Amino acid sequence: MPESTFQRSFHARRGHLRNPCVRDLAWLLDSPDLLDTDSPLWNGRITTLFSHQGAAIDAWLCRLDERPEELLALIARHGFNRLGRYSELLMAFFLTYIGALQAHGLQVMATTGETVGEFDFLLRDPSAHLVHWEFATKFYLFDPDETAFQADSLVGPNLADTLGAKMRKILERQLGLSQHPAAQAVLKELPILAQALIKGWLFYPAKPPSVPGVNRDHCRGFWRPLSDFAELRHDGFLILPRLRWLSPARSAADQCMGGRAALNALERHFAADAMPVMIALMELEGEEAVEAERGFIVPDDWQSRARQFVRQ
Repeated sequence: MPESTFQRSFHARRGHLRNPCVRDLAWLLDSPDLLDTDSPLWNGRITTLFSHQGAAIDAWLCRLDERPEELLALIARHGFNRLGRYSELLMAFFLTYIGALQAHGLQVMATTGETVGEFDFLLRDPSAHLVHWEFATKFYLFDPDETAFQADSLVGPNLADTLGAKMRKILERQLGLSQHPAAQAVLKELPILAQALIKGWLFYPAKPPSVPGVNRDHCRGFWRPLSDFAELRHDGFLILPRLRWLSPARSAADQCMGGRAALNALERHFAADAMPVMIALMELEGEEAVEAERGFIVPDDWQSRARQFVRQ
């Protein structure tokens, strides 16, 4: 395993947790913020978690891992097939536990019946002030392009958005929701602050550059075209479905694939679907395996399509 990776620190700190949903919740609490809260790019509108460290939270996670029924019931009750919704439910569960959550997913409707917007979270900060949080868990691949602002060179794997576009939407539209008359009509009091909490992973084709506005210590991985997959060497590989993209993977050793089997699976996928695939490079620990690195394998034409998408 490479030195000084988030995976290494997570396995050392949370390796005793076994339930996948509890591990994902622990990742939300432990992982570095994706964005630099002090960067002038964000005008002070990026926040970070509070009250999420210490022995009390560690003990709570251990109890939850032993008896996860309440968390699993919440997830089952709401249902989810989107990673963003799943992440929101995990965060809502934590904010409820620490007594901060006032509302989650509060929709604002116009008098015409149209949806104006939705508050991801309304909560009490440590000073008992009401604040509005927009929350996102994002995964972007970096493709340096001199014609693009660097935040727009971080592109979603499905070529649907960029970090720059996502942040413009949050900062210019979503965080202003409480100023809308329809929102003020449903709120008993107005938030004193509206900020965004952004978690996620970024992926690079080579050594990560310094991207303005991005937290220097963010979670990171690699991306490679399919034609370069054979260059990857490790004890084993796991293909990670979308809902397992949050926390570093852990599995039984016999669930891992060898390089040839993984390549065959990737070739079958790309024969029918151009969506990049997240893959974990696994390190064996007896009868178990833990994630050492992760990255996206992309079709060989993905980079050219990404550049065209950004320029358009």
